[in-house]
Amino acid sequence: MEELIEELYAIIEDDTIPKNVKQKIESAIAALQEENVEESLRANKALQELDELSNDPNIPSYIRPQLWNIVSQLESH
Repeated sequence: MEELIEELYAIIEDDTIPKNVKQKIESAIAALQEENVEESLRANKALQELDELSNDPNIPSYIRPQLWNIVSQLESH
């Protein structure tokens, strides 16, 4: 999980990412970092946030594969 959180932080540090996309990613990070919540539930919450981004036209094309990779890793949890 920590590795996925780090990857998400790396994405939001990119200056080309729109603010609304950063907010969704930050929500996903917050869901992953929730303590006292089962890991599968945290992953599902984060997936909901990231799934909404998959079709967002504001995401730069080079970021989309990174998000898909993170989503696929979360789905395996």
